[in-house]
Amino acid sequence: MRLRNIPRADEVIRKHPIAIKNAAEQKGRWKEVFGNEQPIRIEIGMGKGQFLLRLAKSNPTINYIGIERYSSVMLRALEKYDTEEFDGLENIRFVCVDAHELPELFEPGEVDRIYLNFSDPWPKARHANRRLTSVKFLEQYDKVLVKDGVVEFKTDNRSLFDFSLEQVEEAGWRLVSCTFDLHHDASMNAGNVMTEYEEKFSAMGNPIHKLIATRG
Repeated sequence: MRLRNIPRADEVIRKHPIAIKNAAEQKGRWKEVFGNEQPIRIEIGMGKGQFLLRLAKSNPTINYIGIERYSSVMLRALEKYDTEEFDGLENIRFVCVDAHELPELFEPGEVDRIYLNFSDPWPKARHANRRLTSVKFLEQYDKVLVKDGVVEFKTDNRSLFDFSLEQVEEAGWRLVSCTFDLHHDASMNAGNVMTEYEEKFSAMGNPIHKLIATRG
């Protein structure tokens, strides 16, 4: 599906106080951006922001950064932030960049956890390296995570999930936990925060898959 461009998106992002401009200049300084020493967790491909905003509201002692490459999508997340439910949250920032730029944004060990939710499956084999759970991207995450940092990944796409499990092993990461039906797994579903896609797909009867992986 073609993404609809919203002309005013760039201007809104430029002016919004939680949208970080020139994010690479904050590399190694993110705790100064937030004004505290709290751990930093990021979501790559945050979409309209529901997941991260809910996390930030529920966990005020953790800082969250949402990364989204499309300005028109990030606009929707900013609009959601500006609603009465989320307006005024101080522990969240948004950055409009491509995931490939991750090591340019964060110093080694600056990120505590990475969330990947319903990422683009890039179904063609020749595009496998574009999948956010590929070895290529796991190597990027390795450059910014703390020593015991983790990646959490959710999807309803079984082929992408199977691929991701293989990539975790190939990259030399350790699988902490895994389920093929999150909403019927009491342990892994405890405290689960649903994304917009998760609500949609689970309502259609699609099982949600989830894995948590750490390095070595």
